[in-house]
Amino acid sequence: MRAVTEQDIRASFVNCSKGEAKRLPLPRDLEERPWDDLDFLGWRDLSAPDRSYIVTETGGELTGITLRFPSQQRGFLHRSMCSVCLTTHPGSGVSLMTARKRGQAGRDGNSVGIYLCTDLDCSLYVRGKKKPAPGGRFEESLTVEQQIERTRNKLSAFLETLGA
Repeated sequence: MRAVTEQDIRASFVNCSKGEAKRLPLPRDLEERPWDDLDFLGWRDLSAPDRSYIVTETGGELTGITLRFPSQQRGFLHRSMCSVCLTTHPGSGVSLMTARKRGQAGRDGNSVGIYLCTDLDCSLYVRGKKKPAPGGRFEESLTVEQQIERTRNKLSAFLETLGA
């Protein structure tokens, strides 16, 4: 992913109003992000623990979405798998995140959900740059490049369900 600016990020959101996009908190470490290793920029809202945001490139343009997830914690013995990067995490390491649909459907209250790594570091898990808990990544016959492509395709398919 290419490095993006605050203005690029705010202009990219498709499932919230321009006013909401203008007010949402952005990560303060944009300059330090490992852009070459990211398929998407994902961050959590520290002021609202049930909100997260994703910005990614689709078709040469940036697309940003707002997500909500339950703040309820799962037991540590429970394991879940991320639908995007196929990494498993114990406890609350994977969350069902919901995104309001784009346009009138979203204003009518329609949303779509996906299971994602709660820390939104899917790109780093796939590349082996960040290690999950033991047993979190299975040995695959796909190359890392094929796994990256699969991750991008799964996120793109989710974005399509939003009308993005």
